[in-house]
Amino acid sequence: MSSYREEEEEYEDARTDFWGRSPQSSYFEIAKTANQNIVEQELEKVFRRLAVAEKMLEERDLADLHEKELRSLVIDEDIDDRTASVFIDLVAAIVTQCE
Repeated sequence: MSSYREEEEEYEDARTDFWGRSPQSSYFEIAKTANQNIVEQELEKVFRRLAVAEKMLEERDLADLHEKELRSLVIDEDIDDRTASVFIDLVAAIVTQCE
C-alpha cells in the first residue's frame, strides 16, 4: 500500500505531461498553431456536449443543484481530473486531424 505522499506525487505527475505542461497549457499551445477550422469544430463539439448535459439537468430539475455544486467545488481533485481529461481529449482530436 502506498503512502499518502506517494499518491499525492502520482496525482501531480498525472496533471502534467512529460514536458511539464498541463493539459490546459498543451491545448492552448496547440490551438494557436493548429488548423483553425479543426480547432473550431472540436470546440463546437465540446460546447454541444455541455449544452446537452445542461438540457438533461434542466429536464430532471437538477439545474439549481448543479449551479450550487459548481459554486462549492472550488478545489476538487475529481473535477480537476475530469477537466484535464476534456483538454486531453480535445488536444488528441485536434492533433489527430491535423496530421
